[in-house]
Amino acid sequence: MKNIIYRNNDAMSALGLGTWKSNPGEVYDAVLEAIKVGYRHIDCAMIYGNEKEIGKALQKAFSSGIVKREELWITSKLWCNSHGEANVMPALKSTLNNLQLDYLDLYLVHWPVALKPDVIFPEKGEDLLSLEERPIIKTWKGMEAMVSKGLTRHIGVCNFSIKKLKSLSAIAAIKPEMNQVEMHPFLQQSTLLEYCKKEGIYITAYSPLGSPDRSAQMKADNEPSLLENPVISAIAQKYGCSTAQILIAWALERGTSVIPKSVNAGRIKQNYEAESIQLDKEDMDQIAKLDRHFRYVNGKFWALPRSTYTVANLWDE
Repeated sequence: MKNIIYRNNDAMSALGLGTWKSNPGEVYDAVLEAIKVGYRHIDCAMIYGNEKEIGKALQKAFSSGIVKREELWITSKLWCNSHGEANVMPALKSTLNNLQLDYLDLYLVHWPVALKPDVIFPEKGEDLLSLEERPIIKTWKGMEAMVSKGLTRHIGVCNFSIKKLKSLSAIAAIKPEMNQVEMHPFLQQSTLLEYCKKEGIYITAYSPLGSPDRSAQMKADNEPSLLENPVISAIAQKYGCSTAQILIAWALERGTSVIPKSVNAGRIKQNYEAESIQLDKEDMDQIAKLDRHFRYVNGKFWALPRSTYTVANLWDE
């Protein structure tokens, strides 16, 4: 099992189970199956709407002796309507209550975007708050307090550019330890990866398979398929495995953590077995040529009229 080793020597399994889009009614069995197969890293978030069911699965795994709490790495995320120093603790305590846990291993700021407290997802620009109104550093102070209170062992961010990481790290008491971002062969983000390695910030790759099951509203016309890409398919044929396994093995080979999502028992096991695939330099060189800076999750849903957010200032590109 490949691990990510944190500054205090805590070890996080590099391969985790993603739970975005895992519906209630499916996610209980998926989490239990993953733990039985050998996964020791589960990635969650309040906005996924399934943390209560995940909590039941975790308790079942603990009570039946499949795994101990300290053997699992559980990540969750602060949603955008809980930005602000005073709002972090109530949000984290709600997540802990849903997951039936005393602490998280990692708590992440889900987006560098703020919503009004009563808004779950924005429908109009007025539903959003600017980062002048809800400065990231204020939210981060709340995150740091959660470490000192023992409610999470580590803190980090999601969807942060190099510019945003630099700004936060310059004034933070605890530098972000993780940046969870979309990353796959069509969006390799090599400059961001190198910056984070240099700064001691780890990367977790989300949507590593291209998130083909995300909602139709989030999809572009004629978007490219990672799972059906001829180069990935040829490499999969070489190793006698699936294209999904090659995509996971590629992420691990780059030294990132990766969180493929599945609720299918067979694919959960298959994804886990990708860790044993060792891609060679020729494979990695071929895949490097596939980069097209294509985002499956481009953040356009934040760029509403009369809000301060644009796709350009979200990614600083």
